[in-house]
Order: sequence, then structure tokens, then C-alpha cells
Amino acid sequence: MQLRYVFTELRSGLRRNASMHVAVVLTLFVSLTLAGCGMLLQRQADKTAEALGNELQILVNLCVVDDPSKKPNCGGGAVTGPQKREVERALKASDEVEAFEFQSQAEGYAEAQEIPQYEPYFDGPDPIITQEDWPAQYWVTLEDPKEAEGVISAVEGLDGVAGIKDQRDDLEPVFGIIDALKYGSWIGSGLLLLASLLLVANTIRLAAMARRREIGIMRLVGASTLYIALPFLLESLVAAAIGVGLAAGALAAFVKFAILDGLEGAIEFVPWIGWDDYVEALIGTVPPGVVILGPALTLIPTLLLTRKYIKV
Repeated sequence: MQLRYVFTELRSGLRRNASMHVAVVLTLFVSLTLAGCGMLLQRQADKTAEALGNELQILVNLCVVDDPSKKPNCGGGAVTGPQKREVERALKASDEVEAFEFQSQAEGYAEAQEIPQYEPYFDGPDPIITQEDWPAQYWVTLEDPKEAEGVISAVEGLDGVAGIKDQRDDLEPVFGIIDALKYGSWIGSGLLLLASLLLVANTIRLAAMARRREIGIMRLVGASTLYIALPFLLESLVAAAIGVGLAAGALAAFVKFAILDGLEGAIEFVPWIGWDDYVEALIGTVPPGVVILGPALTLIPTLLLTRKYIKV
């Protein structure tokens, strides 16, 4: 096989279809960058859910003597021992509960006094909130932070339960934003990846038509299919390599400036993605990373189409 001819045809093809190759590279760059962002955001959502899973608890407030909720569950005044045991039985029976912890009125009141913004409610000889006003509570840790409907429905109607506070509601907007960005990246990258496939197919078709006379002569002299198709494959590989390189640079800039130098310092209670996650997005296998996805999007359609268009 005369490699000099192959590389001569490669240079000629890149020069002849320069505008089409530039379009393929740019489309690959944007689509692979969006796909990589989707992978990174998926990792971020998993890290956030895993780290905050123990903090996204269900808080079961029990009735006090003069309960302000005025719920029928508190008609008998403060929660009784049998009522607490019934609440604990319901919590133990729920598959959604990993663990729960009882906090007495005194423990909860002392803990609340340490919160600076609550100080005005506890200061003075006649405080607004006293220990008798503070409810005893069950702090419930969930097996899955996304699953709590069963345990809530099982507990909220029991006697002695004044109310249930779902702490997940406080962080639901955060997860909503992450999910919206993630799915938006997947949809946008999917459309652009489809456009990349169509551009690659059109580029191969035009290149094959421009060389149909040369291909015919090579067929007559007995050139193999691989020898004829190799310049087309190398053109696709060059476009993929440039697109992957640009996407890798854009993702590195995203991790460096948006995450490590931006959000990580501003929001410290959330564990953020880092360079290990960046490497996983580049060379991961499930889902395919950018380094795998880029060449696959160009080489696979090229292999399929060259079998059709070089049959002269």
C-alpha cells in the first residue's frame, strides 16, 4: 500500500472540502461539549444527592400542651407515650426509612437557641417561645432522598403528630436547576450530534463524487476497498480529533472557571465535581466519553457510506 498516495489524497480532500470539514468540526465541537456538560451535570447531581442524602430528612413534629397547629391529631394536648410508640412503629414499618432519631423538647429548644437569627424569640424574662412551646421531634433519614410519600402518608394522620416538615423542599430548586441544565444539554447535544452525522454523510458523498473517476481507475487496476476508503477515513478522523480537542478544552475551562474557581468557593456545603469527573467525562465507557463518542460519530458513518459510494 502506497502511503504517500494516501496522505496526498488526504491533503487534497481536506483542501477540496475545507468548508464542509470546518462545519463538521464546529458541529462536533458544540455537540460534544454539550454532551460532556450533560455527563458532568449528571455527576454533580449524583454527588449532591449522595452528600446531602443524610441531611434531606423528614421532620415529624409532635403535639405540645397548647398546640398552635389546632389539628385534630392534637385534640388531647401533648403527645402521650402510646402515641409516640405508634409513630415509631409506623416509622419502623416503612421501607422508605433508613433510620430515625427522637429529639426531646429540651434538646430541640437548646439547639434552637444556638441559631443566631432565632435569639430574639428566646431572650428576655418573658420570651416569645418557651421550652414548653417547642415540640418534640423525630428526625427521619430516608433510604432514597427522592422517596418519602409513603412514610409521610403513614405518619401524618396519627394521633400526637402536629405536622411534618419535608426538608427536601428547601433544596428542590437546586436539584430542579441541575436537572434542567442536564436534560437541556442532552437534548441539545443529541440534535447537534444528529446534525454531525448528516454533515459527515454529505461530506463523504461529495468527496466520493469528486473522485469518482479516480476511484473507477483504481478499481480497474485492482485496488482494495480499504485502500480506496482509507483517505476518507483519515479525513473523518482528522475532523473528529480536532472536534474532540476543542471540546476537551471547553470542558476543562468549564470545570476550572465555572466550578473550581466559581461555585466551589461560593457554595461550600455542596461537594463539587473536579478533575477526576472531567477525565471520566472524556474517556468514560458508560456512557461513552467524548474521546470515544467523537471518532465514533465520524468513522462509523464513513465506513458505512464509503462501501456504497466507492462501488463504481
